[in-house]
Order: sequence, then structure tokens, then C-alpha cells
Amino acid sequence: MNERYSASGLMNPFFPDEVTFGEKGVTFKVRKLFKSNDNFVFYADISGVEIESGMFFSTIRVIPRMRPEIIINNFTKGDAKRVKELILQHVQG
Repeated sequence: MNERYSASGLMNPFFPDEVTFGEKGVTFKVRKLFKSNDNFVFYADISGVEIESGMFFSTIRVIPRMRPEIIINNFTKGDAKRVKELILQHVQG
């Protein structure tokens, strides 16, 4: 399974955040102007996923065990829900 979801290009057209699903875990790429952070988290290490929905876009908060939370911004509401569903399927499965 190699699914990838990108944040909306409307809010940040040059540096959208990304979520990539792999066999053993998820990679979260948080991009800024001069740097980007790649965080790989094993599915077993994820203790929770929260979605904070605004009027148009959503913020996804992933809560790994023993690490600070990962915040990825500007996803469409549908993509945010799908990302949460996929993570929870792997965590519970």
C-alpha cells in the first residue's frame, strides 16, 4: 500500500504538507519555506488521530506514543477524514 495525500495548494501552493502510507507506517512531510520535516511513525506507535475542521480546510493531529504530536495543515475535509480512517484501520488491524 503506497497511498499519498497532499494538502491543498490554495493555502500553500509551493510547499504543501504530505501524508504517505507505507506497509509498516506513515510518513508525514511538513514543509516550510526553507526547510521540511519528514516524520516516519510505525502504525503501532500511533495512539490517536484528531481532525480540527475549519470552514474550508482541516488540520490533522497525529499523536504518537513517546513523541510530540505531528500537525499537518490545509487538507480538504474529505482527505483529512480519509487519512484518519486509513491510520485507524492500520492501528486497529
